[in-house]
Amino acid sequence: MSIAQTKLRNLAVFTPLRAYRAGFPDAITAAFPEATVQTCIVHLVRHSLNFCAWKDRKYVATDLRRIYGAATADQAAAELDAFEEKWAGKYASIAPAWRRAWAEVIPFFAFDPAIRKIIYTTNAIESLNRVIRKSIKTRGSFPTDDAATKLIYLAIRNFEKGGRNVRQWFAARNQFAIMFEERFNA
Repeated sequence: MSIAQTKLRNLAVFTPLRAYRAGFPDAITAAFPEATVQTCIVHLVRHSLNFCAWKDRKYVATDLRRIYGAATADQAAAELDAFEEKWAGKYASIAPAWRRAWAEVIPFFAFDPAIRKIIYTTNAIESLNRVIRKSIKTRGSFPTDDAATKLIYLAIRNFEKGGRNVRQWFAARNQFAIMFEERFNA
C-alpha cells in the first residue's frame, strides 16, 4: 500500500462519517470497521421542516434544536419525547423520522461541543467530495489504482492548503487527537 493510500485510509478511519443514504452505514462499517457513522443533523432538520407549514417552521426548528443541542443522548431522547408530545398532533411524521434515524443520531452526543459544531452538517464533506469528483472527472481514466489514489490524495492536500478550512477546525482537531489517539496522527 502506498503512502497516499495509507494516509487516505487513516483519514477515513478517524473521521466521523455522516450517513443520510440507505445502505451507506453498512458500506462504511464494512470498509472501515472502526468508523463512527452519524447522520447529517442539518439534513434531518431540513427533512423535518419539509412537513411543516411555513408559519410553524421557526417554532419547530427551535424545538428540534433542543434535541440535537442536548448534552447527552439520554437528554436528547427526552427532548425528542417532549417534541413528539407537543407536535405529534399537527406534524405526526417528524418524530418517527428522527426515531428511524436515531441509531445514526446518537453518535453525535459522544463528541465534545467543539467537534459537534463541525460535524452536525455534511457541508464540509460535500465540498471536499465535489473537489475530488472534479479532479477525477477532468482526468478521465487512470493507468492504475495507485494513480487514482495519488490524484485523490493530491486533491485533498490542495483543498486543505487552499484556505477553505472549516471554522473551529483546530479546536475540533485537538479533541479528535484526544478521542482517537491511537488512530490520529496530526
